[in-house]
Amino acid sequence: MPRRSGWPSPSTPLLAGLQARQEEIVLRGALTRLWVYGRDDAPCVVFLHGYRGDHHGLEPIIAHLPALRVVVPDLPGFGRSQPLTTGRHDVAGYARWARDLLAAVATEHRPVLAGHSFGSIVAAAALAGQERPPVRGLVLVNPIARSALRGRHRLTVRGTVLLHRLAGRLPERAGTWVLRHPVLTRGASILMVTTPDPGLRRWIHDEHDRHFSSFADRRTLLDAFDASVSGEVASFAPHVTTPTLLVAGDRDGVAPPADQHALVRLFPDARLVMLPRVGHLTHYEAPDEVARALVDFVEGVSG
Repeated sequence: MPRRSGWPSPSTPLLAGLQARQEEIVLRGALTRLWVYGRDDAPCVVFLHGYRGDHHGLEPIIAHLPALRVVVPDLPGFGRSQPLTTGRHDVAGYARWARDLLAAVATEHRPVLAGHSFGSIVAAAALAGQERPPVRGLVLVNPIARSALRGRHRLTVRGTVLLHRLAGRLPERAGTWVLRHPVLTRGASILMVTTPDPGLRRWIHDEHDRHFSSFADRRTLLDAFDASVSGEVASFAPHVTTPTLLVAGDRDGVAPPADQHALVRLFPDARLVMLPRVGHLTHYEAPDEVARALVDFVEGVSG
């Protein structure tokens, strides 16, 4: 199969020519570090990354969004952001943090909120029940439609749950060692990668190896893991009133196409873009196609 366009080369600067700066802000008692890409006067997208990731994972998409201002925080307890000091690192805790983030970074023009994978759960939860949403729209990339504990890979998920519970019962140092072990990271990476391109597969594994263990501590990771496998966008979808775009992959084993078609019908105002020949890692395997769908949506809601 021919290589998809738009995926980065390890030897090529990913964001060459795109303005970027790092900022920090205190939210819910903790320092959140965020990266701002593009011009300040451009339409704004606030983009939330997935479980165990950080802002690096979204840069392949951002590289295709030169006409937008994109704000990407490291979620509390991951990357370079500190853990929350108030509340747990569960869906509700992250949703409260996300609402505070939107209030802090909003310009005179309301942004679009986006989230990938676990970030999709947080984003949907943050907007659910908001009579006057602080955003123009919502974009969910590879959204977790229903709990992983009820999905078709639930046996694998339950095995991972047992491993995390074991790591939680071990002494702190030993438990953290298990959770940071490269074999655990590589196993998760292998399960999610669908591209047959060997160069792209190696690059994705390398990205996961470098960034998937940048969590702050064991307790934060275990709380976030519980949230990632038990949370689901479907619970919040009927209560999200803002226009919504779902971007999914037709080979996604984590968030299968059938679940996406069911999910889009739960939102009052939503549409689905299904990308062919790609799985859960659309941000790595088809970043240009995700970016194209996002730009079309932003232009529509900014109209």
